[in-house]
Amino acid sequence: MKNLKLKAARAGKDMSQQQLADAVGVSRQTINAIEKGDYNPTIKLCVAICRALDRTLDELFWPEAEA
Repeated sequence: MKNLKLKAARAGKDMSQQQLADAVGVSRQTINAIEKGDYNPTIKLCVAICRALDRTLDELFWPEAEA
């Protein structure tokens, strides 16, 4: 499942994938794979991404409730 919330939060901070990757210590390809839903990050990486984007785990990684 694509992580559009992560992509939107990153864009909202005017950060490129490379800038976010540098901030959290991973490759740009890793950020791209997370956004595309091809990679499930570790909780440690999730927390680092949340800190870099000033968001919570719920805001970025918790799936929306289905109606």
